[in-house]
Amino acid sequence: MEKLTKAGNIAFGLAMACVGIHQLFYGKFCVMIVPDWPVQSPAYTFLAYVGSILLAGAGLAIAFNWYARVVSLLLGGCLLMLLVASYIPFEFLHNPYYHHIATWANAFKELAFAGGAFVVAGTYKTDDPYRSSLLRLLEKLIPAGHWFFSITMIIFGCIHFLYLEFVQKLVPAWMPYPQFWTAFTGACLIGSGLSIVTRIQTRLVANLLALMILLWFFMIHIPRAIATPFEADGNEVTSALSALAFCGTAVVIANAAARRREQVTKHSALTN
Repeated sequence: MEKLTKAGNIAFGLAMACVGIHQLFYGKFCVMIVPDWPVQSPAYTFLAYVGSILLAGAGLAIAFNWYARVVSLLLGGCLLMLLVASYIPFEFLHNPYYHHIATWANAFKELAFAGGAFVVAGTYKTDDPYRSSLLRLLEKLIPAGHWFFSITMIIFGCIHFLYLEFVQKLVPAWMPYPQFWTAFTGACLIGSGLSIVTRIQTRLVANLLALMILLWFFMIHIPRAIATPFEADGNEVTSALSALAFCGTAVVIANAAARRREQVTKHSALTN
């Protein structure tokens, strides 16, 4: 169980680190992190490079367990702050199609990343209370990480049905019945999100979710990233990285559910 949790943390951390490196390559923020504001200035470029280095460093710290709990908490807090202070205003002020839920896809990805960071933070224990009031506040958001991640899965599942004709184009050409697979995976995403928030069969469902996303990673995202690595500022590459991060998060959630079940079983045995 601990090995799987560690693998999930590594997958999430490496995905975040690669997103940071990707940003360095292009000298701008990835749209999953900061929306494409109509700003062109040396200050913005400088912030993009600094942010990229910090994100890459945070991802590596999580992957290799260097102050991973503190780094995960700070990363989750920063991503949540960017979502509230940057993405939400951007959608309402600069996106004329904000009333279409699909245009919020990157914002929901950032919500899932923040959730993943808090979920990962919960796997690293500490016996010493933090002196920093900020870290103590961020610790209170650890339980919300499951909700942040689940909300994104549910929304993405709904998008499969609302934009079925578009999403089915992502199904590999060699697979028959693309409409069926689009609807099936959409239902799986919705069911997985509901299972995680209700804690019903979470371990089984989250593991199956991780497996499904891992299959997407190899069957859909990797081939598309190889075919068009530089199109739209490497959008296919960052989509693959987001899938890897989601897979790692799902694995960590599954094993957290298994630990809760063990604790409940032990408590019941001691009280009987």
